Amino acid sequence: MLQTSIELAESSLVSLSRDYANYNAWANKQLINWLQAKPAQLMEVEVASSFPSVHLTVWHILQTQQWWLGNLKCSPLGNTRDTTFDGTTQDMMQTLLQQSEEFCAFVENMTEEDLYEMYPFSIPYVGDFSRSGFEIVQHCMNHSTYHRGQLVTIGRELGFTDAPMTDYMFYLLMA
Repeated sequence: MLQTSIELAESSLVSLSRDYANYNAWANKQLINWLQAKPAQLMEVEVASSFPSVHLTVWHILQTQQWWLGNLKCSPLGNTRDTTFDGTTQDMMQTLLQQSEEFCAFVENMTEEDLYEMYPFSIPYVGDFSRSGFEIVQHCMNHSTYHRGQLVTIGRELGFTDAPMTDYMFYLLMA
C-alpha cells in the first residue's frame, strides 16, 4: 500500500523498501494489463533488443525477481539462465503479477535488521558476493524498471503506441 508520507515510527529504509516493492508490483500490473490487451501472436515476434520479444523480456523479469527473492529467503535458485517457462505468455504474465505480490509480501515483513543484513549469493559465471537486503530489493526493483522500459520500446516496434505511464513519481502522486 502506498504511504503518502514516511512513517516516523519506523525506519525510512523500511518504508522506502516497502514503497519500492509496491511500486514494482503496481508498475508490472500496469504494463501487463497493457500487453494483455494486444494480439497474443505479437508477444513472440522478435525485434532488435537484448531480449528480442515481449515473451522473452517478461520471462527475464520474472526469472530475475524469483532469483533475487530466493536469495533474500536464503533459498538460492542457482543458475536459471537457460530455463524456459512451461506455459503460455499469458500464463507467464499472470505468474509475474503473482510473483510481484509475493515479493511485496516478503518485503512487507522485513525488519530494519533484515534490510541491513548481508545476504550471500552466487552469480553464475561471475562469482560469489554478498549485499545488504536493502540493496538487493533496490537492485531487483530497479532491474524490473529497466526491462519494463524495454517492453515499451519493443511494443513501439510492434506498433503499440499507447503504453501506460509507469514512472515512480507518477505512482507516488496518482496511484
